[in-house]
Amino acid sequence: MTQDKEVTANRTYKSSVFTMVFQEKKELLELYNAVSGKHYEDPEELEINTLDNAIYMSIKNDLSFIIDSRLSLYEHQSTYNPNLPLRCLFYVADIYSKIALHKDIYGSTPLSIPSPQFVIFYNGEQEVPEREIMQLSNLYTVKEERPKLELEAVMLNIRPGHNQRLMEASRTLREYAEFVERVRKYAKTMVLEEAVERAVTECIAEGILREFLEKNRAEVIKVCLYEYNQEEHMKFVREEGQKEGQESTQLENIKNLMKNTGWNAKEAMNALGIPEEEQEKYKNKLLEGQ
Repeated sequence: MTQDKEVTANRTYKSSVFTMVFQEKKELLELYNAVSGKHYEDPEELEINTLDNAIYMSIKNDLSFIIDSRLSLYEHQSTYNPNLPLRCLFYVADIYSKIALHKDIYGSTPLSIPSPQFVIFYNGEQEVPEREIMQLSNLYTVKEERPKLELEAVMLNIRPGHNQRLMEASRTLREYAEFVERVRKYAKTMVLEEAVERAVTECIAEGILREFLEKNRAEVIKVCLYEYNQEEHMKFVREEGQKEGQESTQLENIKNLMKNTGWNAKEAMNALGIPEEEQEKYKNKLLEGQ
């Protein structure tokens, strides 16, 4: 099936290195073949319809395209996110609405739309399985044996040592993963900009994404700095959220112990093993709640 019109939009958001690497049809077709097990040879068979700004919450997806009447939506993630199936639903709904824009959806003739598949490429530092099926129904408040609306996305771990067959089938994906690992490795002991510069220089010298990095060196460094800082910020937000949750739970434990035993705050905190240097913080929180 050939769609009437390729869906396009202006780029108004910062790209990612993943998107930059696979925005060319040749590399994208290589990745599709590696994921699907197909053997397409003509990159022009791809119809790219990546969303730059979707109508829902100003979201954007990384890569989406149609080939052989199938719609593929590819996402790159450096953090584990259980809400990805919901995001995929927003993406595919927006793409379908654009495909059907000039067609009669109220008529008696069934429309033909490409069947979707959702793939997430994960290379974060958190340990995840080689392959995980993420379902929209897992997010439903009420669990049903046969939910009326389901969406499945497959998450593939592309960290070194994982999904070897996939990595062997796509040299570009393998080299992209190696580049990211080097940036992370050097960033642990170097200033971030120097770490990215070193990773880029080494990869060019060793033939890892050489042509891409030589052509886009300045932009890659700029985007890497943005991506890494964003990743670190999200990590900080999650850790702070976990910390606040733990403190809230501990505060409730103190209150319950005081209520059930008649102990004062000091006695309750000692019984719970709260370190002396943290007790003043909880005393203040108890006073605030009075």
